[in-house]
Amino acid sequence: MPEITLRQAVLADLDSLVRLEQDCFREDRLSRRSFRRFLEQPRDRLIVATVGSELIGYCLVLMHAATRLARIYSIAVSPSVRGQGAGEKLIRQAEQDAADAGRILMRLEVREDNHAAIKLYKRLGYRQFGTYRDYYEDHGNALRFERRILFYQPKATAPGVPYYPQTTDFSCGPAGLMMAMAALDKQQALTTLEELRIWREATTIFMLAGHGGCGPHGLALAAWNRGFHCQAWISKEGPLFKDTVRNEEKKRVLELVHEGFLHDIGRTDIELHHDPLTLAGMEAALQAGSVPLILISTWQLNRSRIPHWVTVCAIDDQFVYLHDPEIDVEAGETVADKQYLPIDRRVFEKMSRYGSQQPLQAAVIVGPKRTT
Repeated sequence: MPEITLRQAVLADLDSLVRLEQDCFREDRLSRRSFRRFLEQPRDRLIVATVGSELIGYCLVLMHAATRLARIYSIAVSPSVRGQGAGEKLIRQAEQDAADAGRILMRLEVREDNHAAIKLYKRLGYRQFGTYRDYYEDHGNALRFERRILFYQPKATAPGVPYYPQTTDFSCGPAGLMMAMAALDKQQALTTLEELRIWREATTIFMLAGHGGCGPHGLALAAWNRGFHCQAWISKEGPLFKDTVRNEEKKRVLELVHEGFLHDIGRTDIELHHDPLTLAGMEAALQAGSVPLILISTWQLNRSRIPHWVTVCAIDDQFVYLHDPEIDVEAGETVADKQYLPIDRRVFEKMSRYGSQQPLQAAVIVGPKRTT
């Protein structure tokens, strides 16, 4: 076979890319419009393999804007040249491009019945870390694989934190708390019913528009009520999120809910700190076998100024690794996009502040279960 050449795709490749997609896939095809959009997105990489003037393969790599995560979104090799090394060359080039862009993890999904591709990924050092059910148009399942492409030594790591996606728009706090508790107690339920129970216990009742979210006081109480040691770190005193509602009656309700939380916390051994939790404090918590739950602003992730809870799984000299319970299916996100997200420490310090004036910093540290 003549030599395979790799390069970045250009707009002149559009017709060839569409033809290759039609030759390789019967379902889940990328459209011409999608290819054009990816060609015009400077952050992502669309690598093509050619033999002479013929385009015989491509690999599309998505680069998340706020994290150090890369994802092989799609890869295709012409049936006429399969088994001759084009797929491996494309993957290796994708990894190099991602590493050059500062990404530390490469992730991908593959059909569970695509045995040839699975064999290749395993040979290249990818490990399976989950399954995504009913992923493809024909309801087929996808296996999720990842490979570390840049290496840093973790300074602190939580015990294996399972992933649980929130099932409502307003239950990120309960979902994050459930992940933290399940890391410390394998019997902890990871169900929608438990998610909603925690929300009912921990909700502030009012926040922004729609259903109220959960604050640190309520989440700490929910963890304590389930038998866990718990700390709450909050940078300001008084009822939180009052400035997100305008109605005076709603503000009064928020004050009453806050008073109730403080009353209930006073009857527990929850450690309540009116200080922000530092990165050093998060590291210490992880090293002690606890799991931090952090309130962030989603501006760095999706340009939306909304308070949002995430679970911290590990920290090293460069990154904070998060489980983010929110999956934006309409934006093409999958579970694989939201597990162990590597966030630059400097970016994380900006994210972990909500609000522009006197920003709120809040965290809940979930510790091991209490002994009776």
